[in-house]
Amino acid sequence: MDQQITTEAELSQPDQLVAYFGYGSLVNRATLRTAYVSAQPVRLHGWRRCWRPRHHGLLQEGQPSASLLSARQVTDSVIEGLLVYDRAENLAAVDERERGYDRVAVPLDRLQMLGGAMPDCPVYVYEAQTNGVSHDPHDPILQSYLDAVLQGFLAEFGKEGVRNFLATTDGFERALRADRHEPIYPRAVRLSPEEQLFFDDLLQAHRARTVFP
Repeated sequence: MDQQITTEAELSQPDQLVAYFGYGSLVNRATLRTAYVSAQPVRLHGWRRCWRPRHHGLLQEGQPSASLLSARQVTDSVIEGLLVYDRAENLAAVDERERGYDRVAVPLDRLQMLGGAMPDCPVYVYEAQTNGVSHDPHDPILQSYLDAVLQGFLAEFGKEGVRNFLATTDGFERALRADRHEPIYPRAVRLSPEEQLFFDDLLQAHRARTVFP
């Protein structure tokens, strides 16, 4: 459920705000769990998305291994995402959600605003702690997670934004674990028939390979 609660007073007090750049599931407002203040689509210069391994220490007993979506610093790369303005007091809860990631400060000149003013508060992006680890190509991508990501990009950037997400994310040679109907991802979303058909057709054209639990 979208937890946004926006007040002009809060937006005018940047010392009480933080912002974080969502490039995966955080783009989907339905997955946000804090009472955030506002959000807007932006472009981030100098990072590129990639699928990375998950720390096995983060897996619950019996939970299958799966890839994490991360962002790594690449000089000439540009990615789209959602800049979420949140109360500073909620940052610990976001950090907990992003366990296995490091919160990295983003220079404001790396942000290209697509509407609205430049933020006057600290901005962060989450990078997987396994960015420097060789990826096991057998770690699949959870379809339930990818559904949430693609639905968010469709809502914020339209169909071209979904296509651009696929084009600017490395590692799609990994298989998709078909868990859509029994989702492993804890913030799974429900797709419309039209969304499901669009995503599946795109992934098939992208030569994504599906495996079953």
